[in-house]
Amino acid sequence: MASPTSTNPAHAHFESFLQAQLCQNVLSSFQGLCQALGLEPGGGLPQYHKIKAQLNSWSAKSLWAKLDKRAGQPVYQQGQACTSTQCLVVGAGPCGLRAAVELALLGARVVLVEKRTKFSRHNVLHLWPFTIHDLRGLGAKKFYGRFCTGTLDHISIRQLQLLLLKVALLLGVEIHWGVTFTGLQPPTKKGSGWRAQLQPKPPAQLANYEFDVLISAAGGKFVPEGFTVREMRGKLAIGITANFVNRRTVEEAQVPEISGVARIYNQSFFQSLLKATGIDLENIVYYKDDTHYFVMTAKKQCLLRLGVLRQDWPETDRLLGSANVVPEALQRFARAAADFATHGKLGKLEFAQDAHGRPDVSAFDFTSMMRAESAARVQEKHGACLLLELVGDCLVEPFWPLGTGVARGFLAAFDAAWMVKRWAEGARPLEVLAERESLYQLLSQTTPENMHRNVSQYGLDPATRYPNLNLRSVSPNQVRELYDVVAKEPVRRNDKTDSGKLAAGSVGAQEDLLHWCQEQTAGYPGVHVTNLSSSWADGLALCALVNRLRPGLLEPAELQGLGALEATAWALKMAEHELGITPVLSAQAVVAGSDPLGLIAYLSHFHSAFKSTPQNPGDLEGPVSQGLPGTSSAVLFLGKLQRTLQRTRAKENGEDAGGKKPRLEVEAETPSTEEPPVPEPGAPLTPPSHHQEARAQDLCALCGEHLYILERFFANGHFYHRSCFCCHVCEATLWPGSYGQHPGDGHFYCLQHLPQPGHKEDAGSNRGPESQDLPTPGEDNMPSSPPTPMFPQEGASPVPSPGQPARRLIRLSSPERQRLSSLNLSPDPEMEPPPKPPRSCSALARQALEGSFVGWGVQIHNPHVLMAMEKEEEGRPSSSDEEEEEEEDVALDLDMEQAKPYPTALTLP
Repeated sequence: MASPTSTNPAHAHFESFLQAQLCQNVLSSFQGLCQALGLEPGGGLPQYHKIKAQLNSWSAKSLWAKLDKRAGQPVYQQGQACTSTQCLVVGAGPCGLRAAVELALLGARVVLVEKRTKFSRHNVLHLWPFTIHDLRGLGAKKFYGRFCTGTLDHISIRQLQLLLLKVALLLGVEIHWGVTFTGLQPPTKKGSGWRAQLQPKPPAQLANYEFDVLISAAGGKFVPEGFTVREMRGKLAIGITANFVNRRTVEEAQVPEISGVARIYNQSFFQSLLKATGIDLENIVYYKDDTHYFVMTAKKQCLLRLGVLRQDWPETDRLLGSANVVPEALQRFARAAADFATHGKLGKLEFAQDAHGRPDVSAFDFTSMMRAESAARVQEKHGACLLLELVGDCLVEPFWPLGTGVARGFLAAFDAAWMVKRWAEGARPLEVLAERESLYQLLSQTTPENMHRNVSQYGLDPATRYPNLNLRSVSPNQVRELYDVVAKEPVRRNDKTDSGKLAAGSVGAQEDLLHWCQEQTAGYPGVHVTNLSSSWADGLALCALVNRLRPGLLEPAELQGLGALEATAWALKMAEHELGITPVLSAQAVVAGSDPLGLIAYLSHFHSAFKSTPQNPGDLEGPVSQGLPGTSSAVLFLGKLQRTLQRTRAKENGEDAGGKKPRLEVEAETPSTEEPPVPEPGAPLTPPSHHQEARAQDLCALCGEHLYILERFFANGHFYHRSCFCCHVCEATLWPGSYGQHPGDGHFYCLQHLPQPGHKEDAGSNRGPESQDLPTPGEDNMPSSPPTPMFPQEGASPVPSPGQPARRLIRLSSPERQRLSSLNLSPDPEMEPPPKPPRSCSALARQALEGSFVGWGVQIHNPHVLMAMEKEEEGRPSSSDEEEEEEEDVALDLDMEQAKPYPTALTLP
């Protein structure tokens, strides 16, 4: 009976493929196998099924049984999980090939590029139990009969690459050799995809290959653009690796391996080594594989003494650079240490050759390890999303004494393939990124002891590998900066402002915000919102948004004939008065498009306040009459943010001994509250200059320092720091509707400390929000700030009349108060001091409390609370501390300041 080999010539190619021990032999035998079967390499899983159907030898069937068992796991869905996914893997190292195998089992099309043309790394890797079981499940014993046959579990990098390469070829992975990946080529138009920039010029099929997943496994020296890598460095430790030829003699086979000898556990061995050879080591390891592999940690002073290092340099790169290492001395050092550790039983030690034909011995600093800050990113352009992932040394370089390199590398490859599966299932990008980062947090903590004991259950699903897995330990909000949108055109940068570059991590929120704005502005004539920048320049979109949320305020007919700047300014005013949305940028910035980040922040206030309200405008009642969802949490967040920014700014500008930032006094003249004049309808719009923009919204009107977007507060036509916009007397933070500006000194006061005007015209010019009428677009005197509240009538200090000398309140520091207290000042005993104002005033408390919530959508529904507060206040005893606090603010007579070296006229309470 004829054997299968004699009847089917493809079996001979298959046997050569199984036994090939060089990369070129593997490729040539597989090419011959595909030609004999009439197949084209790189055909994916369908190619594997065709090969399996035509090869029925015993060795082939036993291999098919292994691969079918792996591919039959439910997670792969019979190879249909990722059939529409196109993947590019960079690097044919163990981790890159392992990731390619998993992607192929998922049914994805996988293309792998490798800059080298052969496998030449002899270093031996320690294997964890799960990696041994995993490789056996892929048929490792069929490709490499001596797999894990020694006393220790290990394999050389070259042999591991060979067996994984064979599995990848059988599963239809398309591999290109001698091709270097140099970067990404973004889509040029809508409908096109991402491509790779390759050197040298690749064939047209590879050059035009469009993919939506990129997995980088090209080693620690190549990390794709966009990833942040940090160095983890410990105390200097110099490692030396050496590979000697294994002749596989009986004598060599009888030499025992050394799993790891450290000085602290066997001091006599290292003392004997130092005495016999002069070599001073910390540890040594010996593995027997394709080569006799030794790795040891040597002391620097020993290397200098034996002439291995020419000179001692503080820089590690210079110390271990090729110019400072003597190759002959390094070879003598490694040969003597290996001969002593094996008691000379290996015979004459001859170095194996590396990829360049030189003796395979090297010195390196293993205490410097690179680790990526994140394991994955997403880039988008023209609607095409690209998932980028890191595996292997690209992700985190291993610490070789622990033997974690290939084990954690395989775990990262599984996690990367699982992320691709979730990506193909249609999960939201931020959710996929959050899950991947949650798994990445576990990677550095994994050991054989803290993983699942039953290694036979390990699979692609992370739950089968990690006990106590929490895929939500990282939330989608925490990974927003990992989602990048490549701009169609370079964004204009303004080095003097903070609006030049949009945060990369805000993409997910921007998508939601844009979608919500499109829904709210749909149906308005002439309004087409396609982005969060130029679509708002004409002011119509902003007016439509305000009208949608408060119908009747801005009718489209009223906007006819208005210019872009006038319409935008009007919309900002209506949003502030009726919706309680305080502007964070000026109308000029919206029209000119000079502050895109500020516009996004402003629109996000609308979205946060009204995202849960019904879209039907008729369901809304009054100016934010109901409590807005999320308002309380937003206020708490902004309060914390304001305090953080205040402390940061105080540290930058210096603090006085009392811990308070020096307060800048405002000029006595009333500052102008008018906005720049609005051009006539139809007049050409001239964008404001950069200097005007900076003064308008980038500098605080009180302290004159730079304003960041999140700390801007708009009032009376100007922008302020939230910490600067406070009461001039008590320094309490002022909120809309709870403050007033004195027309005499120009300072801002809370309602409790706001001075009472002395003339009726003053009171009339500062009407409360209830009595002030909103202007119409046709009026010339458009209001530029929230209405100033009514002045309180009780307990307020009088305002000087025009005939009296001007007085102003001055905040005195502690040293100044001490100097004043040293002056023996006493009032005229015949003059009766004016009575103190009441410490507690129910009417003022009620008015201040009610006014403090104006514009915030909160109503006072329970007056009994206020009555209880009044009773509690009336029954509270007076305190000397409160009297001292009231006496801190003193009014100095400006006429007497110039006459005496120290102020002597005090306004006593």
